[in-house]
Amino acid sequence: MARTGQMVSQQDAIELDIDPGTVCFLIAKGRAFDAKVAPAERDEISQPGEDDMHDVLEDHGDDPVADEIRHVIDDLNDEQQAELVALIWVGRGDFERSEWESAIAAANERHTGPSSDYIMGMPLFGDLLEEGFTALGHTCEDVGNPV
Repeated sequence: MARTGQMVSQQDAIELDIDPGTVCFLIAKGRAFDAKVAPAERDEISQPGEDDMHDVLEDHGDDPVADEIRHVIDDLNDEQQAELVALIWVGRGDFERSEWESAIAAANERHTGPSSDYIMGMPLFGDLLEEGFTALGHTCEDVGNPV
């Protein structure tokens, strides 16, 4: 989902404090988290086991994917959490690549609660994170984690 008109060479990549492998992990997990849907009512006429295939996509409140994402984000230091939020804002178009330092400053200034809650409350945060990551000249293929 990278913007084709904004491809940046790896040589021009903006250096990040957060580990690129962590960003790629969060992109992949964010997509898995975003795929979750509210639990559906079971069809009385469905075959045994038929509904079980959809359980993996249902959000039952005790989601191990959400727990993993929250744990990884909460374990980051404040600067890394600000970079993560700034990456998402760049991916969403709130800031341009050239405004990277301003995006980080804004993330630090606006920080009021757990970053994991804020990030996980954003629809499609995995896609937005990848957009921002790519805009800054990084790809998950570079770290051996194609998303």
